Amino acid sequence: MNPTRFAAGHAAHADWRVALARALDALLLDLRAAGGHDHAGRDGLPEYTLGFCYLSDRFAADADEIVAELQRRLPGVHWVGTVGIGVAATGAEHFDEPALALMLAPLPRRAFRVFSGVQPLRADAEDFHPHTALVHADGRTPDLQELLPELAERTASGYLFGGLTASRGRSVQIADGVFDGGGLSGVAFSAEVGVVSRVTQGCQPIGPRRLVSRARDNFVITLDGRGALDCVMEDLGLPPDMALEPVAEALSNTLVGLHPGADAELVAPAAFGADMLVRNIIGLDPRAGVVAIGDEVEQGAWLIFCRRDPAAALADLRRVAREIRDELVDSDRVALGAVYVSCSGRGGPHFGRPAAELELIRDVLGDVALAGFFAGGEIAHSRLYGYTGVLTVFAAPR
Repeated sequence: MNPTRFAAGHAAHADWRVALARALDALLLDLRAAGGHDHAGRDGLPEYTLGFCYLSDRFAADADEIVAELQRRLPGVHWVGTVGIGVAATGAEHFDEPALALMLAPLPRRAFRVFSGVQPLRADAEDFHPHTALVHADGRTPDLQELLPELAERTASGYLFGGLTASRGRSVQIADGVFDGGGLSGVAFSAEVGVVSRVTQGCQPIGPRRLVSRARDNFVITLDGRGALDCVMEDLGLPPDMALEPVAEALSNTLVGLHPGADAELVAPAAFGADMLVRNIIGLDPRAGVVAIGDEVEQGAWLIFCRRDPAAALADLRRVAREIRDELVDSDRVALGAVYVSCSGRGGPHFGRPAAELELIRDVLGDVALAGFFAGGEIAHSRLYGYTGVLTVFAAPR
C-alpha cells in the first residue's frame, strides 16, 4: 500500500473569512484526491494530525480568529505556522497581498511534538525522541544566534529547518495557539518521519575569496593583510579616490559571504555552498578603512563580496531540487509533502515573474503538496541564513 501524501490548499482575498473558506475547500478537495474522506481517519484511512498554517502579514491581526476557525473545522489537528511577507504553495505564491497557505499531514501522533515557550522541546522525554525540527522564530529574540544551536542539540540529527517571522505589523507564531513576538516555536519530528532538506543560495561572488586577517565584533579591519575597504573597492572595480557618497551607494548593494575558517574545504569562488552565510554591509569608516557587516566575524574566517543574482538563484534552486529528487529515487522513497521557506527579498518581482521559485520546484518534484512563507531570515542546520531558500521534503518508502 502506497503511503498517504499530504494535502494542501491556498487562497488570497481581502477578507480572511473568504480566503480561509476557499483555502479549506481546496485543502479538503486535495485531501480526498490523496485518498482520504476527512481528517479523522475514518473508513480505515490515515488520520490527518498535523497542520501547517502560513499567513501573509496582511492577516497577522486576524491570526487568532483564523486559528480558532481551523480548530473548529478540523478538531484534533495540531497547528503550527507563522507570518511572512508572502506565502508559498504548490506552484504558486501570494506576495505582499492578503493570503494564506494550509497543509495537512497524516503523521502518527507519536512521531511529532509541537513546541513553544509554553511547551518547550525536551531532549530527555521518555515517550518522544526528537530527530529534527521545523522552527519558526522572531528575529527580535535576544541571543537568537545562540538559541538555535541550543535547540539543535536537543535533536538527534542536529538539523533544524524553518525561518524568521516577517511582518510589517504584528509578529505571530502558531503552535497549538497563537503567540505574539519573541522566542521560538515549531514542531519536532522523530526519526520515524523521513525528511530530506537542502539550502539554496541566491548570490553570485564578485571577487576572490579573502582571509579575514583582523576583525573585532562585526567590524572587518583587514583582509589578506590589507584594509578591508581597499579590498571591497578593488573587487567592485571602484577607483581608490572615489568620493564617499558613491562608495557608500555601491556598498549598499553589496553583500558579504562568510565561511568558517576552521573548515578544510571552501566552495569555489563561482558558487556558494550551504555553509556560506550571507550578510549585509551596514557601514564603513573611510579613514580607518574598516567595513561593518550585519553579523560578528572572526579572524581566520573566509570572506567573499557578492551580489544578489536572480539567474544564479534559480539555477541553484534547480540543483538542490534535483538533488532531493535523486536522493528519493536512490533510496526508493516518495515525496509526501514539502515546506519551502524563502527570503522575502526573493519574492514578488525579484525573478521578473511571480512564483518563479515555486513553479521550478513543481517542475522538478511534481505536484507535491507544499506550504511555506517568505521570511525575514532562513533557518537550516543550526544557523540563521539570509537571501536563501530552505526546501524540505517529507518522504516515506514506496
